[in-house]
Amino acid sequence: MHHAQKLNEVIVKKSQEAKLVLLNMPGPPKNHDANALLQNNQTRPMENSLYQNYPFFADIQVMIFLGFGCLLAFFRHYGFGGMAFNFLIATFTIQWAILVQGFFQFYYDGKIHLGVLNLINAEFACAVVLISFGAVLGKTSPVQLLIMALLEIPVFGVTEWAVVKYLKINDAGGSILIHIFACYFGLGVTFVLYRPSLNEGHPKESTSYQSDLLSVMGTLFLWVFWPSFNSALTFKGDDQHRAILHTFIGLSASTITAFALSSMLSKNGKISMADVQNVTLAGGVTVGASVDMMISPAAAYVLGILGCIACMLGYKYLSPFLARRLRLQDQCGIHNLHGLTGLISSLAGICAILLATEETYGPSLYQTFSHRAPPEGDPLLAELQELIPDLEAGLGRTAREQALFQVAAVFGTIAVAAVGGLLTGVVLKLPYLASPSDEICFDDELFFNVPPDYSCVNDPIVSPARLTE
Repeated sequence: MHHAQKLNEVIVKKSQEAKLVLLNMPGPPKNHDANALLQNNQTRPMENSLYQNYPFFADIQVMIFLGFGCLLAFFRHYGFGGMAFNFLIATFTIQWAILVQGFFQFYYDGKIHLGVLNLINAEFACAVVLISFGAVLGKTSPVQLLIMALLEIPVFGVTEWAVVKYLKINDAGGSILIHIFACYFGLGVTFVLYRPSLNEGHPKESTSYQSDLLSVMGTLFLWVFWPSFNSALTFKGDDQHRAILHTFIGLSASTITAFALSSMLSKNGKISMADVQNVTLAGGVTVGASVDMMISPAAAYVLGILGCIACMLGYKYLSPFLARRLRLQDQCGIHNLHGLTGLISSLAGICAILLATEETYGPSLYQTFSHRAPPEGDPLLAELQELIPDLEAGLGRTAREQALFQVAAVFGTIAVAAVGGLLTGVVLKLPYLASPSDEICFDDELFFNVPPDYSCVNDPIVSPARLTE
């Protein structure tokens, strides 16, 4: 995320009078005619950033609308709610995020400069809200969800802006700014919206053969396109290549481990579909913070395994404990899939930063870790620019200094997200927001016109609760 922000600052400054800026394009000549041509959209087609960024945008679109939508439709009686509310919240959030992020990151000369890269950043912000949504799935009204998105995006936008502009961290896969923020914001909301009667389960808090199958389809969409999610905003070339490879390896490792652990931890030795739907994705998160670094395929594989183990044990043991003792009713287990794995990923990223040397990376060290590049005026910068002509001046940070900024970003993000979630929960608890009562949670009939076969398809059959399988 930091690479894209730095690049676009340069591009926008070179197009001061343009009403529409196509991001990631070479800056136009600084004269009136060039700006006029740009305003008339007369640019060289093959240099348009569309060809580089649109494939990533399309992949992330699939993850947002199909992946999350299907994944959240696992409840027997709440398939419409999981998919349709995901659709509603996603479309609203992306539009709102374009404005909020645009104001903080892409606002110059009285205009928000818009391009495909803005849409990708907005979709990342949308993913934050959808992850947080998972903590309160089935227990909130669409009005509450819209208000939650309305409040979460500004908090996220300010946090992202502060981390990118001042802390300047390495977080290519969004482990800190996306997964950790979304997790602890969602936990803050669900803490305030605590429902004691749901601790013992709910009659409609169950799955069916069809709903589990649909949810696994969502998992597959997320699994297949996760490499695009982690690599979309990395440097083009070797960094992006590494990001794709490491993500695939991490996901593969967590998938194999998830099937093995699901069978081992089951009382009857059978595989749980809840584990397949969630734990298989853990590797995509745990490699996120170090995904574009030279961590080696073996390290990516180990990170996938560690993330899977943490996620699996979290679902089995930690989630019930948090619900009973700490008032954290985490409906989809976002603390396991995004919180625990995000923390592991952050720690791995810090270790990778401390171990990164010029002997390993060569001059590209100062591209991957751009803030470690020599500052302006340093003779070393001129030497490096002879080898890498487009290398920009950095801050001259040491590996240890960069690692400390990473640590500060983790704790700062958790603190802001938790406080923001608590305050948002207080707002959502206000009356007249159509919050469902405990008895009618997890039921589509409250908000949707259901088809005539709804009762037949969802005929109550004994089925273990999702989080207690």
